Amino acid sequence: MAKYLLLKHYRGAPKAVNDVPMDQWAPEEVEDHLRYMSDFATRLEGTGEFVDSQALSAEGTFVRYDGEGRPPVTDGPFAETKDLIAGWMIIDVDSYERALALAGELSAAPGAGGKPIHEWLELRPLMGEPPTVDE
Repeated sequence: MAKYLLLKHYRGAPKAVNDVPMDQWAPEEVEDHLRYMSDFATRLEGTGEFVDSQALSAEGTFVRYDGEGRPPVTDGPFAETKDLIAGWMIIDVDSYERALALAGELSAAPGAGGKPIHEWLELRPLMGEPPTVDE
């Protein structure tokens, strides 16, 4: 089994087919989208392929260590994850092909007008343990 991150972007990826921002959806469209995401995760729980998922709030801050004292904090000018990343899901699957299939299915979550978003999802493998050498 290999773990993969399915990363949902607000922007930065190619435009989705149904590219209406969620803040412009009707409340029932948001509910339908969230239900689709929840049902998808529940189905993967049943197959043992679901690890975790979270939607991210719009709040966020860049922080770095800058020596002793209070770390510097900024709300820009960098492109921040709060502007780019909407949420994520981690799956644990038997193959890269299965990860691709699930990412494609998740991309079809409904959006504005109840139509599939066809959004681009970033699929990234999680780093595993480094191989060991037996002598």
